[in-house]
Amino acid sequence: MPARLEIEGGVPLLGTVKVSAAKNAALPAMAAALLTSEPVTLANAPDLADVRTMGRLLETVGARVSRIAGGLRVQVARVTSDLAPYELVSTMRASVLVLGPLVARHGTARVALPGGCAIGVRPIDQHLKGLQKLGADIAIENGYVSARASRLKAARITTDLVTVTGTENLMMAAVLAEGTTVIENAAREPEVVDLATLLTAMGARIQGAGTARIEIEGVVELGGAVHRVVPDRVEAGTLIVAAAITGGDVTVTDLVPDHISSVLAKLDEIGVVLEMGPTWVRARCPERPRPADVTTSPFPGFPTDMQAQVMALLGLADGQSRVTETIFENRFMHVAELARMGARIETEGAIAIVRGVPGYQGAPVMASDLRASAALVLAGLAARGTTIVARVYHLDRGYERLEVKLGALGARIVRRA
Repeated sequence: MPARLEIEGGVPLLGTVKVSAAKNAALPAMAAALLTSEPVTLANAPDLADVRTMGRLLETVGARVSRIAGGLRVQVARVTSDLAPYELVSTMRASVLVLGPLVARHGTARVALPGGCAIGVRPIDQHLKGLQKLGADIAIENGYVSARASRLKAARITTDLVTVTGTENLMMAAVLAEGTTVIENAAREPEVVDLATLLTAMGARIQGAGTARIEIEGVVELGGAVHRVVPDRVEAGTLIVAAAITGGDVTVTDLVPDHISSVLAKLDEIGVVLEMGPTWVRARCPERPRPADVTTSPFPGFPTDMQAQVMALLGLADGQSRVTETIFENRFMHVAELARMGARIETEGAIAIVRGVPGYQGAPVMASDLRASAALVLAGLAARGTTIVARVYHLDRGYERLEVKLGALGARIVRRA
């Protein structure tokens, strides 16, 4: 039987907890190792299912991936294959991040069309249009994207929509392209800035990361680097909501508060009492949460990756809230499972109406995707009785030992095989 989490709810969380490095920054950083023959060391890479999958994927194209104390070392002395197979890519959408660096360094790439969480279509057309602008010949055949270029040439690229992995893929392709590339309508997320920091340490010339316009002057080759991955802002937000939903008092450390400013502002509106310093946030919620309206949007707006967790909190609010999802068209899959725990939520298209209830009841529930898993765990922490969250392999893709961290704060939570 797949692993599941068993939670006895109703315990306020108390104490201090440390945030791990960000999965969504570690994965592009690992892919960036394809751009050089020298080693790239990620000093604090998290030990997650998706990180292990990316490691196996890189090994199929010639990388040596090894765990070091607290981190990861990746070296691709020579690219031995241009094929990123379906068996690995289908389990993790971020696998598409090998496309840009492979074609930039090796001249060819064959990458299976990506998979990952079932939260929406998430096409990669912006990646492909951008690579074509850089001079790559692109074809889609038998479920694989094939890209070929003797050497990429600089271009001005304006994406039709803001895409984080698209921006990252094009950045990695452009660092070895001939000339100066400009990416307009670029994603501004902290993970994009983190990748630019690593690439710059490797010898790339990048300006504007963190803004909507990134300028990249191509170089002939890159070297190795040692890099600390940015803290996981989604894990930080999830832990803060865990404190709030249980009526606890938790200090979350090793985070960047500015990276979750929109989440903190919304939690303040909901009634969570927040104190913060340069690298920590203390969260308390002594009263019943207040209702609030939430609309997801690209950074610096409210992140779609925190929508499910905050919806679980709003499900206990004293009044009606409205949640609007603008990023992914199928990201309310947690609603039916929250309803099994007593939540009153109705959805119509991209809008969810949340009518708060006084409390949740424990129930067997099933995770459908990564962030839905976290929302169900949060609801279980607040519920009366026992909640069993099945299919927690979704959770393991993006949270490093979450049940251990919650247990250290007093949660009654155990993993069952």
